[in-house]
Amino acid sequence: MMLYPEIPLNNSGFIQVSGIHNIYWEESGNPDGKPVIFVHGGPGGGVSPDTRRFFNPDSYRIIQFDQRGCGKSTPNACVEENTTWDLIEDMESIRSLLKIDKWQVFGGSWGSTLALSYAIKHPQRVFELVLRGIFLLRKAELQWFYQFGASQLFADAWKDYYEFIPQEERHDLMHAYQKRLFGGDKQQQLLAARHWSVWEGSTCHMIPNDKHIEETADDHFALAFSRIENHYFMNQGFFQNENWILENIDKIRHIPTVIIQGRYDVVCPMTTAYDLHAVFPESELIIVPEAGHSAFEPNIITALVEATNKFAK
Repeated sequence: MMLYPEIPLNNSGFIQVSGIHNIYWEESGNPDGKPVIFVHGGPGGGVSPDTRRFFNPDSYRIIQFDQRGCGKSTPNACVEENTTWDLIEDMESIRSLLKIDKWQVFGGSWGSTLALSYAIKHPQRVFELVLRGIFLLRKAELQWFYQFGASQLFADAWKDYYEFIPQEERHDLMHAYQKRLFGGDKQQQLLAARHWSVWEGSTCHMIPNDKHIEETADDHFALAFSRIENHYFMNQGFFQNENWILENIDKIRHIPTVIIQGRYDVVCPMTTAYDLHAVFPESELIIVPEAGHSAFEPNIITALVEATNKFAK
């Protein structure tokens, strides 16, 4: 199964959600269709025209938005007033603005974290959840990707990320990157941002995708992506504890949910999806063979489009 053909915009705009942040939102598909909100990853990743294409435009009213500090939202790369709870309220602001009562919530990677958190806070607003590449922002998950673990599978890509940091600081790479991403030297910020962003871009696909890697090196994208990710990860996602989502899953077990997980996902390994499914047995767990992390892996596309088609009915 393929992505749907390119889908034109019906409407777009900005909504002021704080004294600092303006959030970009857009709407496409059938204005009278079933509402769905696409929750992008990162945090700090942003949406694109291609991310509309997981949904049948005849069936769905497709809502997308760039989370605080990234994409077309302003100011770029800003981490002030930027927490999980702020983003959840931004989703509610968009829902109210567009006069939507309930919607399907679709999110992958960090988007799965935010989608689950939103549903826990506002279960009455969610028809279904379509989740991919589950990420719960626990310490072991962060250590796996940013300190030791994924490094063993992508040693060539790891080398640049690792060796950018001086030897004496390599025992805590996230902290070392934080110093540089938020230091006063703008050139150092950009260098650190590119190394952080390209590391993730190099590991997203089961077979590395050169075009995607090049996109993650773009200065505008990399600075927002790296600073916002690091900000959230160093603050443990602003959760009360690292198991907050798992401990609150009973609030959403009535919501029809599909979990789609690439077997060879190195960014968000399958063990996390298993942990979620263990406390949420009503969910449908689909393990996709011959797939890594990216939503645009061919077999992941098929599983995601099949899920949205099923729920469209």
